Amino acid sequence: MSAQNKLVDISEMSTEFDYEIRYATENNFIGEVLYDCAKCLLVKEVAEALVKANQYFCEKGYKIKIHDCYRPLDVQKKMWKKVPRATYVANPYDGASVHNRAAAVDITLVTLEGCYVEMGSDYDYFGREAHIDNYNFSEEILANRKLLIDGMRKHGFKTIRTEWWHYGYQKNWQYPVLNDPLPCSN
Repeated sequence: MSAQNKLVDISEMSTEFDYEIRYATENNFIGEVLYDCAKCLLVKEVAEALVKANQYFCEKGYKIKIHDCYRPLDVQKKMWKKVPRATYVANPYDGASVHNRAAAVDITLVTLEGCYVEMGSDYDYFGREAHIDNYNFSEEILANRKLLIDGMRKHGFKTIRTEWWHYGYQKNWQYPVLNDPLPCSN
């Protein structure tokens, strides 16, 4: 667990997050369990920025719901085998994903009570509805997306055009690609 020892579990830094780690279930675009447990591990600097972003959202009546954080490179390879389209899945053989560096999160917002906030598509939906430059939505959905994007950018995270839920930390390429499995205690 060499480099992974430097990663932190976000749940140990804050209790204010909501979770739905889809890759620990069959409810994902692969249709199979990819993680042995539902954990969110991140580089410490990234985790600290995410906690600050969540505090920002909490002050506005929302909180972050986490779908994915650190992803082992072997899992990325399984995803690429299923969907070899760099528009939606980072090529594990060409730079990998920022998730493999524990410097990206897939998130949405929920109310402080944990209620759903509409973003126009489901998480991991591969289509135009998920693109952040698609403005063909109601004012409510556009406002929800803007709140999420603006809040995350304010705290050092960058967007990608094709996924409203994906946020990579600004210094993400400085971190090494990791392939250690998630530390799951049975």
